[in-house]
Amino acid sequence: MTVELTRLDNGMIVATDRLEHVQSVALGAWVDVGARHETPDINGISHMLEHMAFKGTRKRTALQISEEIEAVGGQMNAYTSRENTAYYCKVLHEDRALAIDVIADILQNSTLDAKELERERQVILQEIGQAIDTPDDIIFDYFQEAALPDQALGRSILGTPENVSGMTRDHLFDFMSRRYSPHRMVFSASGNVEHAEIVDLVAAQFDNLPAHEDHDMEALKYGGGQRIEHRDLEQVHVIFGLPTVSYTDDSFYDLQVFNTLLGGGMSSRLFQEIREKRGLVYSVYSFSSHYVDGGLFSIYAGTGPDDVAELMPVMCDELVRATVDLTEDEVKRARAQLKASVLMSMESNSGRCETLARQIQIFGRPQTTDEIIARIEAVDLERVRASGQSLLTGAPTLTALGPVGKMPDLTSLSGRLRA
Repeated sequence: MTVELTRLDNGMIVATDRLEHVQSVALGAWVDVGARHETPDINGISHMLEHMAFKGTRKRTALQISEEIEAVGGQMNAYTSRENTAYYCKVLHEDRALAIDVIADILQNSTLDAKELERERQVILQEIGQAIDTPDDIIFDYFQEAALPDQALGRSILGTPENVSGMTRDHLFDFMSRRYSPHRMVFSASGNVEHAEIVDLVAAQFDNLPAHEDHDMEALKYGGGQRIEHRDLEQVHVIFGLPTVSYTDDSFYDLQVFNTLLGGGMSSRLFQEIREKRGLVYSVYSFSSHYVDGGLFSIYAGTGPDDVAELMPVMCDELVRATVDLTEDEVKRARAQLKASVLMSMESNSGRCETLARQIQIFGRPQTTDEIIARIEAVDLERVRASGQSLLTGAPTLTALGPVGKMPDLTSLSGRLRA
């Protein structure tokens, strides 16, 4: 394994991770632009651009984009997050030049055809409708909005039906020309590659990106509060959360260990107490979401309308208890889970490709596997306890969707965290 970086004259970083023993190459462009870079009137535009990138360029029709990659057995996809957008392929080694050409084409030469825009607009409106109709999906957007109100980070990645219905080609071209500068891009490749060749191919193909760079974004401002919505469902879907640290904070891995032992698997405290011992849920887990300037720590559960009154106090009590009486064995087990997750992810060149790009965007450099494992190994019981206790100092956020008549109020739940 050899990781190499080159910054092109236009400002784009090219990063490669050579794996000689594989026949495939995973590669793509990670753009440091996402939903948090949108103003309220164009919320959802990053996601719409991701869709429209595949709908035709000056060189290829939408069908040709798909056919050329699939004709060589390759796969192509994209995603939008709150802080970045990615366009990527996986192909055999001999088709790497084609994949780079196609990605460069869709990022520089998309026509954003008016007829295709109207069709894709309807697709995205269907996607929004599907999310709204899926309670264990939309509850996460509700939580984000309640925790981070009146700011881009709190708004849906998909946007609103009103915004999506009103977006024009001019909106898309303007956003892309202001935001998609090469300085905000990392082109990452992992697999059977030679760094110098990938650099030459990317430099030759990415020759028409906008030089202008507009990257203003709001700082994260945690608000907290609650959103309780009645809906005629079989279950109450609940997320309870607190503010936490950014990706780059020194206590990041302390929190990851705490998260794992609290709600990261079948042996976790939440799973054992709430599902196995009390039978209150089918699904319960904790998770954390991190950004460049902060984060959220959350617990999700789905439960029956008669059980939510018991569930919520137990959930809070388990969170508090984990900061008081956790054991060395739990910390050791959680560290082992995290290390295994890191090491197993390194067996996929697609995972390595994405990890490499994101590390450069977040930290400004790649992190070695040994470095990450060493940081996990350095986490001890006292650091985990301190990480958990720091969570309890924040104001909580509560969101619930379903038959919520027996849902405890946020004030009573907050009191249990301070007891």
